[in-house]
Amino acid sequence: MNEWLDELADALGSPRVAPDELGALLKLTRDVAHGTERRFAPLSAYLIGVAVGERTARGEDRAAAFLSATGAARGLVPDTPPDDD
Repeated sequence: MNEWLDELADALGSPRVAPDELGALLKLTRDVAHGTERRFAPLSAYLIGVAVGERTARGEDRAAAFLSATGAARGLVPDTPPDDD
């Protein structure tokens, strides 16, 4: 699966997803699917990606932008379990 994601990132001209980002995003979308509505899981991943892209375009470090975006999303998911990372 990671190989496909790498190929997609390359085809889009986007940076590849780092392993820690992949794990965090999969956990978050699982929590979104179970804590809100299943259909919001992929859309939340999309919105996080847009936010990270906008923040990095303004010069913010990618890791910081990712943590900020996922933290904001996690704060909106009801009864989210603590992050194991």
